[in-house]
Amino acid sequence: MPTGDALSDAEFVVVANRLPVDLEKLPDGTQRWKRSPGGLVTALEPMLRSREGAWVGWPGLPDADVEPLVEDGLQLHPVRLSAQDVEEYYEGFSNATLWPLYHDVVERPAFHRHWWQSYVRVNQRFAEVVAEVAAKGATVWIQDYQLQLLPAALRELRPDLRIGFFLHIPFPPTELFMQLPWRTRIVEGLLGADLVGFHTPGGARNFRWLATRLAGASPGQGRTEVLVDGRPVKLGAYPISIDSSNLDRLSRTPEVLERAKQIRADLGDPERVVLGVDRLDYTKGIDVRLRAFEELLVEGRIDSEDTVMIQLATPSRERVEHYQKMRNDIEQSVGRINGEYARVGHPAVHYLHQALPREELAAFFVAADVMLVTPLRDGMNLVAKEYVACRHDNGGVLVLSEFAGAAIELKDAILVNPHDTDGVKNALFAALTLAPDEGKRRMRAMRRQVMGHDVDRWARSFLDALGLPPPDGADS
Repeated sequence: MPTGDALSDAEFVVVANRLPVDLEKLPDGTQRWKRSPGGLVTALEPMLRSREGAWVGWPGLPDADVEPLVEDGLQLHPVRLSAQDVEEYYEGFSNATLWPLYHDVVERPAFHRHWWQSYVRVNQRFAEVVAEVAAKGATVWIQDYQLQLLPAALRELRPDLRIGFFLHIPFPPTELFMQLPWRTRIVEGLLGADLVGFHTPGGARNFRWLATRLAGASPGQGRTEVLVDGRPVKLGAYPISIDSSNLDRLSRTPEVLERAKQIRADLGDPERVVLGVDRLDYTKGIDVRLRAFEELLVEGRIDSEDTVMIQLATPSRERVEHYQKMRNDIEQSVGRINGEYARVGHPAVHYLHQALPREELAAFFVAADVMLVTPLRDGMNLVAKEYVACRHDNGGVLVLSEFAGAAIELKDAILVNPHDTDGVKNALFAALTLAPDEGKRRMRAMRRQVMGHDVDRWARSFLDALGLPPPDGADS
């Protein structure tokens, strides 16, 4: 396998906290690479291949010393994180400071100086690796909140590079961001990029205000640019999407259609199936929808004889105490509802705390009459778009939080305020009783949006704005 210089001088470099493959430790002590399926990898892989590009990121195991390698045709450059780095930079500053702060302080952020110092060190380490990997004048695309200091750190080392940054989570209101003790350093870090992208125009507006107030940037041309020491930095909204055509194809396969029928049969062939699919996270509003479903049962507006709910919760941050408590609370709610309303062999709520393969998930989407997506705050929420992409029959109804970025695009969903339990409850009942013709009209409109704006279009629109030249041999 090529290593060292054979993998340097990349014209296009993607940088993310994680590599597109995870290094796994097996019970016998050996290690292997496991591909991480994800929309970002799907979108960027063709661009990386056509330009002989490279991906820089952490391999997923602490204290792993791994040389640069080629895996499945992709050039990978691992960044080493110690167990202390994982605890302080990743679990600490990234996920216990920035994550709650950027999600409307749904949970109180913790501000620890030693976490911040670790965040600075790790971002600098990433900068040094990228500076080694990138060819002269290369384009570098940095991903997400774990690496917000990287654009400026990289520009310091390599001013010849074209640098883009995209934030995959919401950018908070200015009043909330101002709580961060290191607010100016974060803004200055992001202003090292040539283009800073957000999911929504609101995020770009919030950042522009902070750039001029905190970091001395001056207004540039229009509202989508600021000047930093005379250098233009473009700001823009680039709502991310999914590989919608592949999901649409998958949902039409005989295997998925048969499995969807089997799921409904396993549930006892109820008239109506309600579905929630989330990573187990306090921002996702799982408790809100369980409460709404329970109250409809209490009020007798629905009956567990003919209406059942499935909640799929993918394990997340299992070592963090708050997440363990949240899991316990959700499982207690499910137990209480089933204790009151289940029959032997027929739970009212089916709860699965596990990750499911893509084909199985598509079958659940096809099987569900109502999809409940009720985050308290979400940058985009791709589950909402995945449900729509899988409904080639124009069936199903989407109930969607106003505070998910997807609500800007999916206006034909039934939109709800997840802080309003009565509102969520009434929206769920409206979805369960919606006239079929109206349901199909809404789903058709949402499918036009999702099928026409896929993840490839998202990546291309960002990279076009960044000015990434076409690969060698391609028409410009």
